[in-house]
Amino acid sequence: MRLQLGYIPLCDAAPLIAAHEFGFARSEGLELDLSAEPSWATLRDRLALGHLDGAHMLAPLALASRLALSGPPSDLIVPLQLSANGNAITVSRALWAAMEPESEALADVARAFARVAAERRDAGRPLTLGTVHPFSCHTYQLRLFAEAGGLDPTAFRTVVVPPQHSVEALARGLVDGYCTGAPWNDVAVAAGHGRIAAFGCDLAPDAPEKVLALSARLDGATLPLVRAVARAGQWCADPANRADLIHRLAHRTYLNLDAELIGRAFAGDAILDSAGATRPVPGHLDLGASVQAPRPEAASWLVAQMRASRQISRDDRLDSEAATVFWPDLYQAALAP
Repeated sequence: MRLQLGYIPLCDAAPLIAAHEFGFARSEGLELDLSAEPSWATLRDRLALGHLDGAHMLAPLALASRLALSGPPSDLIVPLQLSANGNAITVSRALWAAMEPESEALADVARAFARVAAERRDAGRPLTLGTVHPFSCHTYQLRLFAEAGGLDPTAFRTVVVPPQHSVEALARGLVDGYCTGAPWNDVAVAAGHGRIAAFGCDLAPDAPEKVLALSARLDGATLPLVRAVARAGQWCADPANRADLIHRLAHRTYLNLDAELIGRAFAGDAILDSAGATRPVPGHLDLGASVQAPRPEAASWLVAQMRASRQISRDDRLDSEAATVFWPDLYQAALAP
């Protein structure tokens, strides 16, 4: 059976790419056609309208799509979580110089950001920060970063920038910073355009990041596909396979980047600036078996973030409905001996 799957060029698309490239899908009798989509909104719409059978998708967007909060009505289900963590907030070199935090500690960096953001707001020139989609952990992590510094998030503007265009937006001065996933923070650092200020795994540890979102119409193809992608994700998480994975992700068909830049996402130490400052970031990007079962409590956490970000009213009671979008029983059935 041939299936059409969408993805955005990011390191956490690795399980889909590996399922196709390293034979996991073929061993399940599946042929995958992978389609790089230009934005999360386009991917959402193509999945909802039946142009895609499944997709690498933002966990909050999968919920928002199914709950009719974003885009066309959708029948999608989530039988597999692809990743946890992986995001970072990168700011322009000019903004970092203005911040001058006392240390690399998150609290100090957040307070320094809050001070500059408040000054810019009061001067009528609010900072502009990029996020990949309103319904994303990136949006929630920007809010959490502001709150960690005692800042009202309304003090700065947010605009949507697809991940693969974030570095260009920063270089052209269209944004003062952004929150996105690997490898696009590392690309900005290597090009000398930005400085990593904070990591998503510090702001919201083990937040559900990407999921495998599937059309409920797949029926008999669901379990083989979940099994193939889950096994591919576990293969990706094994350090013994790291060189082969990075080489394949770097190919022009996928991320089309230097392998060294992609490799930074899987390293234990993160390079923060063009001068080579580093810090350890354990758990920066997790693709392993421990994150794969979709957890209803994660859906509840995402709904709480939507409320805190005023995307839904505090009176909305979506927790139980959101939990039904995540299908851990399908994951367990697919991986059963």
